[in-house]
Amino acid sequence: MPLDIVHSVCPHDCPSTCALEVERLDAHTIGRVRGAQDNSYTAGVVCAKTARYAERVHHPDRLVKPLRRKGEKGAENNSANWQEISWESALDEIADGFLKAAQRHGSETVWPFYYAGTMGLVQRDGINRLRHVMRYSGQHSTYCNSISDAGWVAGTGRKGGPDSREMAESDLIVIWGGNPVHTQVNVMTHVTRARKERGAKLAVIDTYRTATAEQADIFLCVNPGTDAALACGIMHVLFAEGFADRDYLARYTDAPAELEAHLASRTPEWAAAICGVPAADIRSFARLYGATPRSYIRAGYGFTRSRNGAAQMHAVTCLPTITGAWQHPGGGALYGQGAIYHWNKSLIEGLDRIDPSVRMLDQSQIGRVLTGDADALRGGPPVTALLIQNTNPATVAPESLLVNEGLRRADLFTVVHEQFMTETAQLADIVLPATTFLEHDDLYQASGHSFIQIGRKAIEPLGEARENHWVICQLAKRLGAEHPGFEMSAWEMLDATLQASGWPDAETVWKDHWHDAIGDFETMHFQNGFGHPDGRFRFRPDWAAMGPHHAGLPALPDHCGLIDNATADRPFRLVTAPARNFLNTSFTETPTSTKREGRPTLMIHPGDMADLGLSDGQLVRIGNARASIALHAKPFDGVNPGTLICESIWPNQAFVEGSGINALISADPGGPNGGAVFHDTSVWLRGA
Repeated sequence: MPLDIVHSVCPHDCPSTCALEVERLDAHTIGRVRGAQDNSYTAGVVCAKTARYAERVHHPDRLVKPLRRKGEKGAENNSANWQEISWESALDEIADGFLKAAQRHGSETVWPFYYAGTMGLVQRDGINRLRHVMRYSGQHSTYCNSISDAGWVAGTGRKGGPDSREMAESDLIVIWGGNPVHTQVNVMTHVTRARKERGAKLAVIDTYRTATAEQADIFLCVNPGTDAALACGIMHVLFAEGFADRDYLARYTDAPAELEAHLASRTPEWAAAICGVPAADIRSFARLYGATPRSYIRAGYGFTRSRNGAAQMHAVTCLPTITGAWQHPGGGALYGQGAIYHWNKSLIEGLDRIDPSVRMLDQSQIGRVLTGDADALRGGPPVTALLIQNTNPATVAPESLLVNEGLRRADLFTVVHEQFMTETAQLADIVLPATTFLEHDDLYQASGHSFIQIGRKAIEPLGEARENHWVICQLAKRLGAEHPGFEMSAWEMLDATLQASGWPDAETVWKDHWHDAIGDFETMHFQNGFGHPDGRFRFRPDWAAMGPHHAGLPALPDHCGLIDNATADRPFRLVTAPARNFLNTSFTETPTSTKREGRPTLMIHPGDMADLGLSDGQLVRIGNARASIALHAKPFDGVNPGTLICESIWPNQAFVEGSGINALISADPGGPNGGAVFHDTSVWLRGA
């Protein structure tokens, strides 16, 4: 009997947004999950954690009924502390709690809080419709891409670039600030094609020898926060040794002569002293890059984790601009394709109901918000009610000790809509069971490729799990919130959004499995001009126009010393890079992922271990003014001395003292427009 194969879309926080083929065994059960063979980007490949998704969908610890807290917040998480209630009771209590909070403190006391546990546009972003209609506090979403977005757009003017499938047409692929073997496996499919069919070389630039770097022909290991220095050293060689395309520069850029003069002193020796890459290696790579017209830089999200990440990203985008690589098939650079979709999300998000006077709270500063920091509260009332969907701030947010302190407040009414009893759910007053992507309808865009896709419900929800959209609409009825979007099904909403945005209707996209939104070659390669009004790439960005935190960002590409530099009492720099078998805290609940990751581990250069008298597997302690945590040491020679790597995000409870890696991370905003600085932390290190 032939297998029942359902087409779907991976919803997780990853640029690949893989097209999937899912084995449906019956109306409630899935089997294997594979990449769609006939999708030209996914090309039959998915990461191992998605391939074993049945382990997550059918996990015995899935939440199946609404729960009301009985015990105190922070008490041991067991069934004695929770009472099962009906959906009607849960929704009535939530609405009553929000209404009473607003009566006491005004509507801004309620903070709907969400992020990218699903990347579906309807199920993820519909919470904003309730926010805007009810005038609840806004959210400045700063966990992930605000820093790198600013850096990319500073030069190019538009979040887009050459088709990612063009990597297969390249002669040199540079993966800079990303580890796609862990986080975006499909990139490697197209890299492999280029290597096999064209003899292309792969270069990787990162802060440690990642699994991707292990496959590279060239690996340049940079000190954290110094990529712009490396880029400037490369640019110096490109100008000095005749690799600059001066005709292209004259036609497409704003200040090439000024840039060249500025870079005259940014020699490879100057760069090497900052970034840790030997000057000879910088020259060698620069010459290879300059001599290879079809050079494709795949810029990753590592740039968005540092205070100076925008300046670093901007400096990297200058390289293909100097050589004119943008002109060639398989040439240029790509960070993300967000600009190609031109969504009209008014129905989904209630954009027609935004009140600009309502305060915006920084997502990354949730700890400060919940503990009453006046600056974080933007001069407004305390937050006394939270509705949390698609994220786990008790674990993933910076300054996690503050976050957990705030979530334990007796006067804070917290509602968490989740698939599992996360560390955030454990601190809630009411917990609601949520569907997985296979149990509801949704609409997806990608960042790493150009396909619009729809995922339809493939199996029935487990127990009493309900989709985000349904929960928001039910709360709206009880709160007196009126908007056309609250009267529509998820399918009706995604269909209307597609058509309002100029795309085919939902049935057409679903029938065809996807719709390719890629533009023509000239547009994607900026041959019709870059995204600024004058059509020119900006070597001299207008940082001040991009956000309030622009002080100290360089006028021209340069190393920017705004980072949390090492000091005598904090001599190490910490990078909290993504683990291969987790995706943020998704999959930390599945036994195969946790077994493969083992335990929270700190990777340390052998020389540093010898200097400190540390041994393999020893319990060590790292810390700064915010916190100290204990975890196990592992010698690793694929990192520069003075750099520490902790692949995460493990739950706090997985650490020996119950305090996780984000206790060390600052919630200070990165420039120019805010952003979490997860890879920008100086710490001390000693034996525990």
